[in-house]
Amino acid sequence: MPKFSKKSLEKLATCDERLQDICNEVIKHYNFTILCGTRGKAEQDAAVAGGFSKAPWPTSKHNATPSLAVDIAPYPIDWDDIDRFRKLAGYMQVAANKLRIPLIWGGTFTRLKDYPHFELLE
Repeated sequence: MPKFSKKSLEKLATCDERLQDICNEVIKHYNFTILCGTRGKAEQDAAVAGGFSKAPWPTSKHNATPSLAVDIAPYPIDWDDIDRFRKLAGYMQVAANKLRIPLIWGGTFTRLKDYPHFELLE
């Protein structure tokens, strides 16, 4: 069974408990890594400058404490294999539905496809 690395667990710990619950359910079935939970101002500014986010500080759900968003990737990471990100998104949605936690996937965004991104709907 897959399990999170120490680094992934540290990043996941910065996230809202509901995101932690979803991710902890999915890791039982699919191997993935946690890329980002909470982002500080410098990290958010860099994400916007790099074209990875459209949300300036402090408007991203990553800027909340605890984070209301998590970025994840199938492990091992292959940024060109979008089908693996879609498969992971399916696992995330099933777990979120099972736990009755409203969740949105960045792969469904219209302005910027953000395949690693998941955020809570409130």
